Amino acid sequence: MNINEEIDSDLELKISDWELDFYSRPIIEKNGKKRWELIISSTKNFKTEDIFLWNKICPANEVNSIWLTKSLNEALNEAKIKGWAKPSKIRFWRSSMKSIIKKSLENVEIEPLISRRTYDLFERIKFLEQQVYPQEKGYVRGVLAPAFTSSIANNPKPLPEPVRGDALTISEISIEELKSAQNWPIQFGDIFPIQKTLNDKYLVPGLRLFSKDRSLALAAWFSSLEPVKLQIEKNQLILEASEDDRWLVTDLSEKDAKELNGKFTKNKNNAYGYQFISIQSTPFVEEFAGFWILKDVKLIS
Repeated sequence: MNINEEIDSDLELKISDWELDFYSRPIIEKNGKKRWELIISSTKNFKTEDIFLWNKICPANEVNSIWLTKSLNEALNEAKIKGWAKPSKIRFWRSSMKSIIKKSLENVEIEPLISRRTYDLFERIKFLEQQVYPQEKGYVRGVLAPAFTSSIANNPKPLPEPVRGDALTISEISIEELKSAQNWPIQFGDIFPIQKTLNDKYLVPGLRLFSKDRSLALAAWFSSLEPVKLQIEKNQLILEASEDDRWLVTDLSEKDAKELNGKFTKNKNNAYGYQFISIQSTPFVEEFAGFWILKDVKLIS
């Protein structure tokens, strides 16, 4: 073994899942075709403060799994040079690109996960659409392709009886508390670093579920959902999840629905849209069978 190989083996690689979008952008190229572009962002986590970003323009006549596989390998090689480990899974949400993306990820031996828990990717695309694309020649104001919005047409399905728990409450926790979530005892869930600049006193609304005998089973089921955000629709609390799933959590009184919707709106403006779901056996235990940080972002429009 030479010296360089020994040094490389001692390096601690940065670890993160990735988020991916492969689609057309609001730019017309010189040949009159819409621009297609691959956009990749690593998912922020507590293992590293760095984030990996990668973009590549795709010729309109090469929008296929061959081009995408080749480009993913290029991204993986560049990430490796920058000290990143190969991601174990990549999230994406474009249903019309599902077959191409899944095939390409299988080619590079990475697990594809259809999910809208791609909060960092949304921020990256928002930055490109607001700060970068408008400065380029060929930019077209308005939508050139079907857009992904926060409005999903599917009717909500009631949560299955076995996973409704014994009781639920709508609650709030502070940004300060949420920032310490990495130190909590959590069996299932998904948490990520909170925006450091936010006021610690801001309150984050969320859903607390309790199940004395089945809290772990309940948390495991929720973990498979890829929960995205909570919202009020008429007098119902709805959970949006995965690609386009909508679940009816509970019916609310008109007063409670109005009050909770006000909290969600206020939080979206003040506290970066953060929400949470927690699952515990009882309100008195200081550990979580499940805990998820959610984010109600203004999705691509």
